[in-house]
Amino acid sequence: MPMRPLPDLASLSLAEIAQLMEEDRLPPVERWNPTHCGDSGMTILRDGRWLHEGAPITRESMVRLFSTILRREPDGSYVLVTPVEKLSIAVEDAPFVASELRAEGEGTESRLIFRLNTGDLVLADAGHPLRFEQGADGPLPYLQVRGGMDARIARPVYYELVERALAREGQDPVPGLWSAGSFFPLDAA
Repeated sequence: MPMRPLPDLASLSLAEIAQLMEEDRLPPVERWNPTHCGDSGMTILRDGRWLHEGAPITRESMVRLFSTILRREPDGSYVLVTPVEKLSIAVEDAPFVASELRAEGEGTESRLIFRLNTGDLVLADAGHPLRFEQGADGPLPYLQVRGGMDARIARPVYYELVERALAREGQDPVPGLWSAGSFFPLDAA
């Protein structure tokens, strides 16, 4: 069964986006606890590309499918898990990349919806916070996705966020962003 094509985020209303988010049910990987079977031979690179035994996985539908069975273990490692097997997968930074932003509203009424490189849609809120870490080359922006897994925010999307924050300069105690009633400071804690 082919995966449905990704809709144009800019053309959707917030109600349509909310409906899509509700429809995207993920497998209950947190309830599956099979025996560890070995290594998958897969790596998720810092830029969001997936490799198998060093070769890029070029079929977008395969990456989307594998991303639905990805889980972070309590020790911080990552696995691909089904009801009957669990395989290790290497992740260079974060397993997802937030590659597109849809922003609606202003101030405390703002809603920031991100599309990930896997097609998933995530609303930044108390359960999916934004955070900014200090890296060697400057700020590293992240969005918590699910199950302790993050999305690295792509540089162009980060610039959109900074532009929104600068437009509100002086209106909040520290520079930051509002989304779904939660405030996210831009500074690296």
